[in-house]
Amino acid sequence: MKRSRYSEEQIIDILNEHDAGAKCADLCRKHDMSDGTFYAWKSKYSGMTVPDAKRLRR
Repeated sequence: MKRSRYSEEQIIDILNEHDAGAKCADLCRKHDMSDGTFYAWKSKYSGMTVPDAKRLRR
């Protein structure tokens, strides 16, 4: 299985940037990822905090 470039903490930080008002296209360009990846993360990690994501991994 391919290892992710981003940790759960980084993913949640990127999603928090979006919640703060950054546009999806700008975030994808800044972090070098696709729109599909962003929306997949959003569906999986939306509303989570870092401890929640660590609990999900276990």
